[in-house]
Amino acid sequence: MARIFIFIALLLAALPASAECYADYKAKQDDPLRLAYGVAQVSDGNCDPGSAANELAPRLASAGWTLLAVLSTFGPEGLGEREASAGDHFLRY
Repeated sequence: MARIFIFIALLLAALPASAECYADYKAKQDDPLRLAYGVAQVSDGNCDPGSAANELAPRLASAGWTLLAVLSTFGPEGLGEREASAGDHFLRY
């Protein structure tokens, strides 16, 4: 029984830690023209601007927005400084 617990503990220790990844972006809506700055969580595997754009574009499009650019990707330490600027678009999409 003790071997099973040791095996499970070793297995869990070998798993990669879950990192959080976020992207800040610019988007627009047409007719009338509206521009937005936002912050969204993206998959850990898409934690570079190009991959984040591929993940975010369909999410934004489903809400009527067109992704213009992913400005950067960052970890949870960058959320606080961007929350006020993103307003209603903070972690919305």
